[in-house]
Amino acid sequence: MDKFVVYGGKSLSGRISVSGAKNASLALIPATLLAPGVYTLSNTPNLRDIWTLTRLMGEMGAHAELNGNDYFIDTTNITSHEAPYEHVKKMRASINVLGPLVARYGKAKVSLPGGCAWGPRPVNFHLMSMEKLGAQIQLDGGYILADAPQGLHGAKIHFDIPSVGATENALTAAVLAKGTTLISNAAVEPEVTALARLLVKMGAKINGIGTTQLEIEGVHELKSCNEETISDRIEACTYLIAAAITRGSITLERTNPYHYAAVIAKLEESGCEIDVTADTVTLSMNQAPQPIDMTTTVYPGFPTDVQAQWMAYMLCAEGNTRLTDTIYTDRFKHVPELMRLGAHVEMMDNTALIHGGRPLKGATVMSTDLRASASLILAALVAEGRTDILRVYHIDRGYESIEKKLQTLGASIRRERTEEF
Repeated sequence: MDKFVVYGGKSLSGRISVSGAKNASLALIPATLLAPGVYTLSNTPNLRDIWTLTRLMGEMGAHAELNGNDYFIDTTNITSHEAPYEHVKKMRASINVLGPLVARYGKAKVSLPGGCAWGPRPVNFHLMSMEKLGAQIQLDGGYILADAPQGLHGAKIHFDIPSVGATENALTAAVLAKGTTLISNAAVEPEVTALARLLVKMGAKINGIGTTQLEIEGVHELKSCNEETISDRIEACTYLIAAAITRGSITLERTNPYHYAAVIAKLEESGCEIDVTADTVTLSMNQAPQPIDMTTTVYPGFPTDVQAQWMAYMLCAEGNTRLTDTIYTDRFKHVPELMRLGAHVEMMDNTALIHGGRPLKGATVMSTDLRASASLILAALVAEGRTDILRVYHIDRGYESIEKKLQTLGASIRRERTEEF
């Protein structure tokens, strides 16, 4: 098992390219189940989650390889319609195979998902969508059993709360359903839009892409194609905050600033100078950040996946701030670990009161989930002395070579093996 060793006090500067979006890739790869053939998904990040999904696809008969950041997958000979617990328990996004399997084969057996160790994140919206489209659903032995021997049919699907995963599953199932499907209050995250555009390339008929109202006219069959994965907006935000927290100056390349405009606005409000072009963002910061309250909301609002990183940043602000997460109300497992570094944070339900301006000091801390890991690295970058961050396999799920990119920017961080069990 690996750990990161970080020595704080270095100001970050330089230029780095943003990797492909993890969450987009985890939607695009299962969509290849919808039509037999060979696909190339360029700009795919080399991450633990990608390899987990690749092993799952291999269990079903697909052949895939990642060459650099080009992902090649052949779904011509799918031999199984089961997503076993062995793989799904490691990553919630594995449930994205449900819609494509039911749409193409009329049946699926998918384990109830696992993933990060926080929060009840029910699959009821996924199951409701499949039932609306005509699939019979049973839960048995920890598995979702879906059966649609006569195929799927168009339906009206409304989400009480916009769900990215459920929207993606409904979308991939509806493209091969007979008739018209209307999805209302759909999620509008860039990753959903990226999936919809891939499906259109494959021959799907979808109107309303990028809006909360999607209209899908089912087609008889789809074809394989190639697609470039969008850049990772959460990775981009993490590096911008890394520069801001260390009072540095960096330029992000191969990025789409529009995808995280809410975070850019908050960073500017905190005192950062930011220059934006169509595919670059340059940030400079030379002072302690202003204390800025923040509430996470659905896209295009401030993302819950940047909540932990923002907390680390606000620890350096001179004053108190309130941070409320309305998406996942118990996503605060990083708080006790940040407190080991000297943070003073009070929790009141889903709101954190952050007492900023107190010096942080290096200690041994433990990663509990993907974004919590990022917050610990950010705090370690400004903590006095040495910080050891254990269980970094969490961060390897979603950040491609994070220590190497931070080293390029001047951070003192290295990966070491540990005897922890």
